[in-house]
Amino acid sequence: MAKQQIITKQVETPNLKSSLDFTRTRADHFAVFVASILGSITFLIICIIIFVVWITYNLSASKPFDPFPFPVLEMTVSIFAIILSVSVLINQNRQGKIDKVSQQVEFEVNVRAEEEITKMLTMLHEIQQKLGIATHAGDKELEEMKSSTDVKEIHKNIDETGS
Repeated sequence: MAKQQIITKQVETPNLKSSLDFTRTRADHFAVFVASILGSITFLIICIIIFVVWITYNLSASKPFDPFPFPVLEMTVSIFAIILSVSVLINQNRQGKIDKVSQQVEFEVNVRAEEEITKMLTMLHEIQQKLGIATHAGDKELEEMKSSTDVKEIHKNIDETGS
């Protein structure tokens, strides 16, 4: 059984509680390793050098091991292209999972900040009233800002738009 490293972030508020888990398996570590190697300029230069040496040798040798039109090279490059495209897809899926976790954490931090700002507005308004500082009677904008954010309504709107 593959050893797993679990990264957990928990955010708890009165209206919001979530647990975000992202598991990094050996396959994830291998995918990152392969993507970092295959996505480097060094690897590209090595491939170009190998192709040039392969083609030059087989065009100039009296007994080439892969004569023109280089079927062995073509098969090797085709197999390698399949491996490369699959590794890119694996890495994109992995990155998508990481992005989803990151967006969820960011959303929860924003909700928490909204709750704190609402609380501060309420406290400031109460201080203003106790000090007898005149306010605009019936300030609708202030009252709207002091109201709590409905997280369930936000989630409902997100689900309805399909985002």
